[in-house]
Amino acid sequence: MIRLRTGVPLIELERSGVVESVHTGHLVVLAPDGSVRFAAGDVSQPVFGRSSLKPLQAVGMLRAGVDFESSELALAASSHSGSPQHRQLIANQLHAAGLTEDDLECPPDLPVGEPERRAHLMAGLAESRLAMNCSGKHAGMLLACLRNDWPISGYLAPAHPLQQLLAATVTELTGEPIAATGVDGCGAPLFAISLTGLAGAFSRIATGQAELRRVAEAIRSHPDLLGGGGRGVTRLIQAVPGLIAKDGAEGVYAAALPDGGAVALKIDDGASRAAELAVVLGLRQLGVSGPALDELGAQPVLGGGRPVGRLRPVVG
Repeated sequence: MIRLRTGVPLIELERSGVVESVHTGHLVVLAPDGSVRFAAGDVSQPVFGRSSLKPLQAVGMLRAGVDFESSELALAASSHSGSPQHRQLIANQLHAAGLTEDDLECPPDLPVGEPERRAHLMAGLAESRLAMNCSGKHAGMLLACLRNDWPISGYLAPAHPLQQLLAATVTELTGEPIAATGVDGCGAPLFAISLTGLAGAFSRIATGQAELRRVAEAIRSHPDLLGGGGRGVTRLIQAVPGLIAKDGAEGVYAAALPDGGAVALKIDDGASRAAELAVVLGLRQLGVSGPALDELGAQPVLGGGRPVGRLRPVVG
């Protein structure tokens, strides 16, 4: 078993004058020229990129010849909230290709967005593959298989031609070999790379041409499809002009500005609340500011329904 090295304190929670919790982790900030502007923890050790790798995989799907609309490309890179709009757009994609929800190999699930999940259950709906937050990526994978006459059944196997292409794309964009391959929550192969490599990949996508530019523009144009209403990643992209960003499970987050400045991080305990504040911290190291970013960086701690403390950065 491999155990990741523990990082340094990044975010702490203060309640009523007492530091109640501390989130350790790893954070790297790259300047537009690719040099390291700021680093905390071990940013060279490999970590599973989780859903922050989806924009990289979307580049691979374009290279496989899939002719995505911009909205479809955003969904291919998404961890969507599972709203009726998300589900219908993906269902339309599948139908146009002669496929159905049953062809998806992601597991059935409830919507990941809290309002969407409540509405789903109140409507008497059950878990489904379309509602699973990775269904857009899986639909894109199926379209890539059809485009190349690759087998549809078993498209998640690491030895499948599609997964080999996606792994090669991750290797190219990160500039380093994949250190380990696991299984993601949706069943797809999952790749371990360093945070420095992940930040570099986002920088390349944010400033690139051809397929890279198409992915970046899809994320910038459709943050509501990449995440969903009220989601942190959606609000972050909307708050910072030209930003691309993607959150991931277990406290992974990556983002890049149009000039190539980039951030990647991993929170040791997997807390999304800490990751959402740490990415703001990283963007501030790149000179990003403004009321909208300040609002995202101000996470109050409530007691009795009113603020009694806050989450705040420990470093930087």
